Amino acid sequence: MAETCTIRLARRDDAVRIALMSREFIEGGLGWRWTPPRINACLRNTAMNVAVAECDGQIAGFGIMQYQEFEAHLMLFGVMPQARRRGIGTRLLQWLEQVATEAGIELIFLEARLTNVAARKFYRAHGYRELTVLRRYYAGTEDALRIGKDLAALPLPTR
Repeated sequence: MAETCTIRLARRDDAVRIALMSREFIEGGLGWRWTPPRINACLRNTAMNVAVAECDGQIAGFGIMQYQEFEAHLMLFGVMPQARRRGIGTRLLQWLEQVATEAGIELIFLEARLTNVAARKFYRAHGYRELTVLRRYYAGTEDALRIGKDLAALPLPTR
């Protein structure tokens, strides 16, 4: 499946699909915060980008990154369950990291549910470190893990 996928910036007509994927695969048990209007606001925000992995005409994954001067926050990242373990998430994350590097970003941070073992393993495999536990971060009920990667410590890509 990953061979026929492309990574691209999301469009307005992708917002509903991204929001529904977030509700179904990420936000379970927490309420629905990443609604279509919120995704559309991210698309309009010049300090953010929303990328999607499109496979055979369908969105298989997405990432929303917010930028500050030297650091970025991966706000939301997800791959459909049936598309996982096929390299789609890796390609999407690498695309987001490349954009961040080219923008002069040195650090990327994100949060994941403390209980999300698969996400923790995925980010560890991509050079991220677990930094601290954030108690009751999600909806005041569930703990999160702050995770980060130092892009400035990586060797520059060769072209």
